[in-house]
This record gives sequence, C-alpha cells and structure tokens, in this order.
Amino acid sequence: MSTAFRTPFRVGLVGYGLAGSAFHAPLIATTPGLRLDAVVTANPERRANLRRDHPDARAVDTPEQLLADPEALDLVVIASPNRTHVPLARAAVRAGLATVVDKPLAATAASALELCEYAESRGVLLSVFQNRRWDGDFLTARHLVESGALGRVHRFESRFERFRPKPKAGWRELADPAEAGGTLYDLGSHLVDQAITLFGPVDTVYAEIDTRRDGAVVDDDSFLALTHAGGTRSHLWTSAITPLTGPRLRILGDRAGYVKFGMDPQEDALKAGRRPDGTHPWGADAETHHGAFGTDGSAAALPTYPGDYPAFYAGVATALATGTPPPVDPRDAVTTLTVLEAARASAATGTVVRPDARAPRGPAATPR
Repeated sequence: MSTAFRTPFRVGLVGYGLAGSAFHAPLIATTPGLRLDAVVTANPERRANLRRDHPDARAVDTPEQLLADPEALDLVVIASPNRTHVPLARAAVRAGLATVVDKPLAATAASALELCEYAESRGVLLSVFQNRRWDGDFLTARHLVESGALGRVHRFESRFERFRPKPKAGWRELADPAEAGGTLYDLGSHLVDQAITLFGPVDTVYAEIDTRRDGAVVDDDSFLALTHAGGTRSHLWTSAITPLTGPRLRILGDRAGYVKFGMDPQEDALKAGRRPDGTHPWGADAETHHGAFGTDGSAAALPTYPGDYPAFYAGVATALATGTPPPVDPRDAVTTLTVLEAARASAATGTVVRPDARAPRGPAATPR
C-alpha cells in the first residue's frame, strides 16, 4: 500500500518485552509523524503495562491478527525473539507494509540478504534498528574520525562489557542457532556495525569466542580483531562476565587519540520510564564520563555529543513521508552478519578468515 503523505503514520509493534516496551514503544510514541497504534502481546502483565504506558494503543493477540488488515497500518516494527524476525518481516513486506526489524535482522547472512532482496522486489521500505549508531560516544567518535581531528586512525577499540555471572532464563540463552543467542549476535551486532560504519569494509577477521559461565550454553565472552580495507584495525570485546570493564571506546590516530569510559545514558533512561518528549534534556552524558582527547601530556576532557536514539524513528518517518532511504540500510545488517559468521569460523578453526562480501555497503569515512 502507499503511505505517501499520510501523517501520522500508524505503527504496529510486534512484541512488548524489554525491546518493545523500553526502546521501540516510547521512541515511536514521541516521534512527530508517527503514532503507536497497535501492539502484539498476549501476556496479561504486558497488556496491563501497555494500557498504563500507552492507553491509546490497542492490544492484539497475534502477528497474524495485526497483519490481517494491512490498510489499518503504515509501518510494522518487529521486536520479537530473533528466530521470528525473518518470517514476520516477510509477512509484513508481503502485506505491503514498511518494516523495521530489531537487530540482528536474521540468524544468518543468507536469510538476511534474501529478506532484503524480497523487500526490494516489492518496493517496500525495510530498515534495521541499529540504535547505537546514535549513542553519544559513537557520535563523538564519528565526528573526530570524519573531521580528521585524530589524523589517520590505525586502531579502533570498542567494548560492550557487563557482569552477569549467572545466565538468565530466556531465548537469548538458548543454544539453538535459529535463536541467534549469545552476546556475539546481541551486543556484537552493534560493535561490528559501528566499526564498519566508521572504517568501511572488512578484509579479514580473527576471533576468540568462549562460553565461560557455569550452566551457559551460548557464547558470553568474545574478542574480534577486524582488519579494514583502509588499513584500520578494529579490536572489539563483548562479554557478560567482566567484573571490571575497560574503556567503552579508545581510538588511536597518528595525530591524536580519544578514550571514553562509561555507557551512553539513553538505555538506562528508557528503562527507568523516561521519554525523549522534550520536557527535559535527552541523551546528555555525565560530565564525569566525558572522554579525553589529545596525546599523553596534552590530553583534555572532551564533552560527549548528546545521544540521539529519537533520530532513528525521525528518519523512518521522513522516509515514509518522502520516499527517501531509511536511516539504516538493511544491507548493512547483511554485511555485519557476514563478519559475525566469519568470526565464528575463525574461532572454530583458530585462523584468520575473510568474510563473504555478498552485500557491499555504502562508503564510510576515510581515515585521515
């Protein structure tokens, strides 16, 4: 169906767990031009939370019920378990509805690519919720790289580390490959996406992927070393068993460096029920968490750019209204998955692996 010139665009959200309730719903509800119209959840407690948080949104039992009347919606957002991403996205695209899928887009690069090609063949907008492109630390790093302030970057270090020594119940801890569980596909999807966004295509991958916690059956401690075509090396860590975390980012160039501790505050704000509704500053980093920029002996504190998760759905609304590309090209997710698959192959063989470059993405900033 055509969504041109319809505003506000009516959004159907599939899933009201953590991703749906804490991230997607509040961002959709506070984006000008979008309206949270329906949410799929059959869980009584989640339905009660939906009525409390979004009283104007209707609750729907199943995705099939949501998609039964595609004329009633303009956009479908899929925030359900990973194994459902591809079949639900295909169903939404088949119905002619623009679709946003939480990361990872799929459990394999092949199925992600097939989904992208299907959406393209039907002329339907498809995008992926890579919200951490709008973390304040990453926005700051991107500015430093693209402005040339660091000089030619030779090393990029990035970490998403937590300390959760006991596995939690849930699909993310299941060993079935279809679930795409474990920290590599969860937080690692963000790390790899950020590295490629900054420094472009990856030539080689070396990885160490481990399962450390008692009772765990999926990876919970990983290291990836990527060599980009432009010569930069990215060293990436993701872990659920890190009692003392390292710097969130460290970027080394031949002119200056940047090091930053502490996580972007937007996730905690959303989980606490705060919304980016304009009533208070959003995404501002604590001054104590500002990074340092410069060289040893002459480094100075550098204020962090405000984080801006709302920019993702603002971009989606613009794409729906104007027909311009979405804020995240879904083929970027295919590229990320090829790197993650190369990482698994590397860890299994103890060798350096070249990723399958089936879905080249747009040009990234050239390190200076």
